Amino acid sequence: MSDTSFFSIQSTITFSFDDSQIRDISYASYLPEHKKAKTKRSIISMQKKEPNSLEFSVKSQDITAFRASMNDIISFGKIIDKILNLTALR
Repeated sequence: MSDTSFFSIQSTITFSFDDSQIRDISYASYLPEHKKAKTKRSIISMQKKEPNSLEFSVKSQDITAFRASMNDIISFGKIIDKILNLTALR
């Protein structure tokens, strides 16, 4: 298998929240993971968007790295969703 890539893959995922406070808590929660998410083959950038959104941008050199990055973001989204559902039950 060659290390040469003839293309790159880019995508954006946006999480929309009910309010900016939940967005800010989610941002702060993912920040430590985000700092170690950069690899040679894939980069995830994250930024707050107004009014209540969190945007993830992924740029990968190959499909395997892209899939791993997307899975990381989706797993984070599932955790946030479960936490919000638990707090709504109170």
